[in-house]
Amino acid sequence: MTALTNQTEAGKKTTILSVDAMGGDLGPSAVVAGLSNAASQNPDLGFIVHGDRAELLKLISQNKSLDGRCDIRDAKDVVSMTDKPSQVIRTGKNTSMWSALETVRTGEASGCISCGNTGALMALGMIRLRRLPGVNRPAIAVLWPSRNPQGYNVMLDVGADIRADAEDLMHYAVMGACYARNGLDIDRPRIGLLNVGVEDHKGRAELHAAHKLIASGTKSGNYDFLGFVEGGDIPDASVDVIVTDGFTGNIALKTGEGTASLIGDFLKQAFRYSFFSRIAALLARSSLRRLSNRIDPRYVNGGVFLGLNGTVVKSHGSADATGVAAAVNLAFQLSKSDFNNELATRLASSTDASQSATAIETELKIDMKT
Repeated sequence: MTALTNQTEAGKKTTILSVDAMGGDLGPSAVVAGLSNAASQNPDLGFIVHGDRAELLKLISQNKSLDGRCDIRDAKDVVSMTDKPSQVIRTGKNTSMWSALETVRTGEASGCISCGNTGALMALGMIRLRRLPGVNRPAIAVLWPSRNPQGYNVMLDVGADIRADAEDLMHYAVMGACYARNGLDIDRPRIGLLNVGVEDHKGRAELHAAHKLIASGTKSGNYDFLGFVEGGDIPDASVDVIVTDGFTGNIALKTGEGTASLIGDFLKQAFRYSFFSRIAALLARSSLRRLSNRIDPRYVNGGVFLGLNGTVVKSHGSADATGVAAAVNLAFQLSKSDFNNELATRLASSTDASQSATAIETELKIDMKT
C-alpha cells in the first residue's frame, strides 16, 4: 500500500505510528477498530500496521476512516502472552511486535503501540531501541484517576522492573515530570516519592537516598518535590506524579483496578435491590454514566515505556476498540509534543546529580545502622 507516501507528497504533516496488530486478547479486529476510531478523531494520523497481511487488508478495507492511511507490513509470527522475553529475543524476529518496534528504530514511525506481552515488549524495546543515556532501568508510567483539575496523576514504575535503587527512582522522577508536562500539560509537576509514611525516618535506605537526589534535581528537572507520600495520596490533588518501584507500583495498580471493579459491582447490586432502587437508577442514569466513564480504565488505556530511545505505548491485552483508540491517541499526543527528545535532554541534565547516588545511599545505610 502506498497511501502514506501519497499523503506526504501532498504536503500534509502526517504523524505515523507503528502498530502491532496481532498481540491482543481480542485479535486484530479490535485493534483495527481502535485505529479507525482514532483516525476519525485525528485527520493527520497515519499507521504502519504489522501482522498477517491478508487478514489485516480485509479488516482495514472495511473501515472508511482508514482508507489511504495504513501501510501493512506482513509479519506471520505472533508473540503470545505466555512467551518468555528471553525466548522472544532469540526467535522473535518475524513477529509483528519485533516488526512494529523496528519501524520506530529506523525512524519510519514516531511511536509504537502494542497490546501484546508486556515483558517481551520491554525486552525487545531495550534490545532494538536501546535505553536513553544514563537510564539503567526503564519504567512503565500510567495515568491514575485523581482529584486534580487535569483529572489524572502519573504513577511510575508499575511493573517494568521489580527493583529500583536511588538513582533509578531519581530518573523516574525526571521522566514522570516530563510525561506530566507533555501528557497532562502541567508546566511544573509536583513529585511525590511513595513510602510507608511521610515521616523522614520511615522507609528503606534507598528511599532516603532517592529523596535527597530528587530534591537536588528540581531545577534541572523543572519540577517541585513534595517529599514522601503515602498510598492514599496516589489519587489526591496534592501531587501530580507518584514515584515508586515496579513491585509496589504494580500491586497498587492491580489493587486499584480490582477495587474499581468491586465498587461497580456493588453499585449494580444496590440499584437492583428493589423496585424503588431500579427507579433511582433510571433517574441517576446520566450521572452513573459519567462516573463510569470517569473510572473506566479503557479511557486511560496505555502504559508508556519511559527511558527507551523511542515512544512505546503498551495497551492492555484485553483492550477493545475504545481502549486501543485511547492508547493510539496517547502515542499521537506524545509524538506531536516531541516528548522523547525533551526526555533525553532532561535526563542528560540530571547526570551530574545521579553520580552521587551510590555515595549517598551508602552513607545513609551506615547512618541507619548506627
